[in-house]
Amino acid sequence: MRCVGALDARRVIPRLLPWRWYLGADSRGLFGGDKTIVTQLHAANTSHQPERTAGATTLTGMLLTAAWMCELSADQKEQIIADASERHVPARAYICRLGESVDYWYGVIEGLAKVSIMSASGRLMTLAGVTHGGWFGEGSLLKDEPRRYDAIALRDTRIACIPRATFRWLCGVSIPFNRFLVSQINERCGQFVAMLQAERLFDRDTRVAHCLWLLSNPRLYPGFGPHLEISQEEIGHLAGLSRQQTNQALHALEKRGLLRVDHLGVTVLDLPGLGQIGT
Repeated sequence: MRCVGALDARRVIPRLLPWRWYLGADSRGLFGGDKTIVTQLHAANTSHQPERTAGATTLTGMLLTAAWMCELSADQKEQIIADASERHVPARAYICRLGESVDYWYGVIEGLAKVSIMSASGRLMTLAGVTHGGWFGEGSLLKDEPRRYDAIALRDTRIACIPRATFRWLCGVSIPFNRFLVSQINERCGQFVAMLQAERLFDRDTRVAHCLWLLSNPRLYPGFGPHLEISQEEIGHLAGLSRQQTNQALHALEKRGLLRVDHLGVTVLDLPGLGQIGT
């Protein structure tokens, strides 16, 4: 795959799974069928990670396919892979909490996270939902202050953790990475404006439509869409609605031909249409 670049597989192999997990059914997979790299992986493999079920995304696989990783040099990629770690967060547990020191940049390997704040009176406001392929916390890492929000796993979730020192180092040496951050923060600001608009001005159906529209943003969440593997309860958490209200909104949107409610989630049929509701 193009974003792997000139990375020497022998130098990062302690972080990789057995070579067979990187091959698809057509024997191409992550490295596009490059037999030289596959041979290096097979010969040098000393992985200390437990084997996962076939098809599961590995930490290294997630990093190597991240948009921001594709623009880095081979040495920079190697450093990121060496410093990154993985956390398993069970459903309804905290990934990070308000008031904590900001020590990591977080990416979702698998699962779904909710970023939210709570007032002193107990009123909860959801700021964002983050699914596989999405990253969050870059703004907090760029400031020297305690974290201003909570992040909670809505289902069992695997999190990639980039240490603060590595993140700040990368900001100092990589212009492409800084460009990615500018784009990421710009997309996030747009998301917050749309979310606040929906929270203050829109009805039930529009709030659900905008929640799904935001989750389908390919820049923030490249792993999602058009089929979203998300439950109605999870959509309700992100939209600030009950499960019953969410169910009613989904079926109303389905009647308008904007989406299809499936057994295992929702399939978006008209993404621009979802984003235009209420505008």
